[in-house]
Amino acid sequence: MGGAAALEKLVPVLLAFGGGVLLARRKIVPAEASKVFSDYAFLFAVPCYLFGNIYASDLGALFNWRAIGGYAGAAALAVVAVAVAAVAHGLREPSDVALRVMAGVQVNTAYFAVPVFITVFGTAAPIFPILLFQVCVLSLVVIALMELGRAGPTAGGPGRRLSRAVGASLATPLVLACNAGILLNLLSVRVPAVALDGAAFVGDSASPVALFALGLHLGGLGLQLRGTTREELALVGFKCLVFPLLTWAVCGLLVGVRGEWLAYLVLIAAMPTPQNLFIFAQRYDVGVDLSASIVIKSSLVSLLLLPLWLQTVAV
Repeated sequence: MGGAAALEKLVPVLLAFGGGVLLARRKIVPAEASKVFSDYAFLFAVPCYLFGNIYASDLGALFNWRAIGGYAGAAALAVVAVAVAAVAHGLREPSDVALRVMAGVQVNTAYFAVPVFITVFGTAAPIFPILLFQVCVLSLVVIALMELGRAGPTAGGPGRRLSRAVGASLATPLVLACNAGILLNLLSVRVPAVALDGAAFVGDSASPVALFALGLHLGGLGLQLRGTTREELALVGFKCLVFPLLTWAVCGLLVGVRGEWLAYLVLIAAMPTPQNLFIFAQRYDVGVDLSASIVIKSSLVSLLLLPLWLQTVAV
């Protein structure tokens, strides 16, 4: 895929995202409305899209275990690298380390990867197994570290708090939709066509609404590049450059993933830090300002680098 073709593929992404930024900057649509659009996408539209597509997919082709294993290996190496770097720079609290791990390794699937993949490839199916891995494995690691570092009186002991947090992460609409689609697919349960058509109708709105919401959010907050700290630069650089290259090296050179799956995995790794980082930071009262800055700046850098990654991993 040449540079011009990559840019053409990104025109719908830039239109939806840029429209949100422009309307928020001109105060035509209040930036606070981004939460409403985000909630619609996260709680309803994206789960509808995921359910319908997973249910109709060939799970044998969807769950490429060599590719998933390679991505998991790259993510594990990235987690260790970020954690070691954080400790080496004087961070000792588990919650502080967990925040940096999440910033450097987890990716924005619902609001960024799904709409980009739909626009570029016509499907977000390759994201489904990585989404499940991220929620069921990476998020649990982050939650466990956050809970270990939690201070002050709380209801129940650490084990009870951790089990509630794990249960909550597994009960998100995204995970429930994925699991429901997989289960009904495996059991060959016939879902009425009218239900699938309804899910497809709602799911088609997930991509533009999610990007528009992100544009509103970033347009309202603005971007202060002069105030960027070295730590922010390091985390954004790791997320947007080092992690995708590490994924390419592990999956392509060590594991032997080839063709379109290698392209999918590198692009997924190149997605920005998820907005959940800010939610976690607020919940556990750790690095709130740092998390907000990284979410915004990694989103911008990832968007700017997308044409380069598309041209690099073209198959």
